[in-house]
Amino acid sequence: MSSIRITKQFSFETGHALYGYDGKCKNVHGHSYRLDVTVIGKPISDHTNVKFGMVIDFSDLKKIVKEEIVDVFDHATVFNKNTPHVELAKELQERDHNVLLVNYQPTSEMMVIDFAEKIKNRLPKTITLHSLKLQETATSYAQWFASDND
Repeated sequence: MSSIRITKQFSFETGHALYGYDGKCKNVHGHSYRLDVTVIGKPISDHTNVKFGMVIDFSDLKKIVKEEIVDVFDHATVFNKNTPHVELAKELQERDHNVLLVNYQPTSEMMVIDFAEKIKNRLPKTITLHSLKLQETATSYAQWFASDND
């Protein structure tokens, strides 16, 4: 049977600041992100399986991505915990803000790498993460492809 790619789209709002950056993005600001998650696999061929004909149920893929990415990053502010931004993060947390401290500079490029690892770890063994597209603005996005990272 043929391998098929399926894609599910997600959206979330996230703030961040890039410590040490030489432009406007050094300031705390936010984006309306769109994440396209594409997986590849063979449709289930067992006629007795309730998910017969599916690579993966879209609702199962949605559950994984919501738990790992959307529910965590939506309406959060992300800072690199290895920078002085950690002080700003503590101040915001004390004021009951949703703050995420990560081990990387929170650029779209680094976020999409983080997201790929989190999603790959949750997929069934028969499904492969093919690609991610993280759109930060209407004209700017970062892409991750499994074929580039083998």
